[in-house]
Amino acid sequence: MVNYEKLLKSVDKHRKLIYEAERHIWKNPETGYKEWKTSAYMEAEFEKLGYSLIKAGDIPGFYTTIDTGRPGPCILIMGELDSLICADHPEANPETKAVHACGHNAQCAALLGIAAALREDGALEGLSGTIKLCAVPAEELIETGYRETLREAGTIKYFGGKVEFLHRGYFDDVDMAFMFHTSGGEHQFSANRGSNGCVVKNINYKGVAAHAGGSPHAGVNALYAANLGMQAINALRETFRDNDHIRVHPIITRGGVAVNAIPSDVAMESYVRGANMEVITETNKKVNRALAGAAASIGGNVILSDRPGYTPLINDKNLLQIAEEAMRMIAPADEISITDNWGTGCTDMGDISAVMPAIHPYAGGAVGIGHGNDYNIENPEKACVNSAKCQLIMIQMLLSNDARNAKKVIAEKDLRYKSKEEYFEAIDALTQVKE
Repeated sequence: MVNYEKLLKSVDKHRKLIYEAERHIWKNPETGYKEWKTSAYMEAEFEKLGYSLIKAGDIPGFYTTIDTGRPGPCILIMGELDSLICADHPEANPETKAVHACGHNAQCAALLGIAAALREDGALEGLSGTIKLCAVPAEELIETGYRETLREAGTIKYFGGKVEFLHRGYFDDVDMAFMFHTSGGEHQFSANRGSNGCVVKNINYKGVAAHAGGSPHAGVNALYAANLGMQAINALRETFRDNDHIRVHPIITRGGVAVNAIPSDVAMESYVRGANMEVITETNKKVNRALAGAAASIGGNVILSDRPGYTPLINDKNLLQIAEEAMRMIAPADEISITDNWGTGCTDMGDISAVMPAIHPYAGGAVGIGHGNDYNIENPEKACVNSAKCQLIMIQMLLSNDARNAKKVIAEKDLRYKSKEEYFEAIDALTQVKE
């Protein structure tokens, strides 16, 4: 029988390590595929614990595999390395404007706590199978122009870190996966049915430069074309069905270079989010038609570059049940919320859930608005320590008794794609560049 009290104390023993990691990473934020310092910090801490690491090398991130010594399934647990950009957050990096306004610093601290606890004597006793711990880059789907340069250089193929790691074969031996995100609110733990996926869009309007005062008639205003494109998208919104959870939210990243010159080169970024890949694809066609029509209406041109974003997340029911049981060992029932609600954000954990049983619950402890200028980790005990404890209990529940519960998850899995190859074929079909 598992001694859960001993298990929880093994995390408590490393509370100082966990707290220090949360603060260090908070104070040193880096955005996706640039998390070299964050990855190096985590690598050093893992190596101090005695782990041998497989490092991605040309991009940040690493993993290590823990063998229990008995055959069984492989469980993947992840922590995300990257931060957001929020220029008006009081603790944003003054140069890069990066800040961990989504709590990935707490995820990494929890992952380190799990790693430390698993090195304690007896931690693997009675378990069957393997445990893969992974620090993964680039979950926040930002700076897509930069990521496109990495893709063109052949460094990456996919914008999302988990998708890239999956593509590289780092998860080929994995049978199921989970990770706990950080959240605010009244609940210590929460989860829902799933959340949206998306396609990523880079939009480049082309016009003709001219003197804005002396000869505007000789120019074609690419900024006006972009404005018309956004208005055309807004005119489509009443055609979006509520149950499809469509979200389209373009931004202009380059709008002109001089106030006295007609803008001839305007860049935009956007997502098209939705509840399933079919509705994302169909809505994206509407959006592209609107953007192209806007360019044509004033005699300009537009280059539309679409890339796979993230696949919708669908939480595995059996894993979610295991998670809820683990949560109840740490938090009172009224501080746990498991609902059938649907989230309209996106995560590349959705891509993991497309090819293996996976869940993406939340651990409380944050305050403020996610991705906002008042976000912070107020309670690291909940956000980091309790998160680590819950995930450690899940490992025990899944891999004890000859991995009976893990084998049940595998036997009853209900996935959208029969193989990794079928999944990649589906998302690669989203890729296009049209002028």
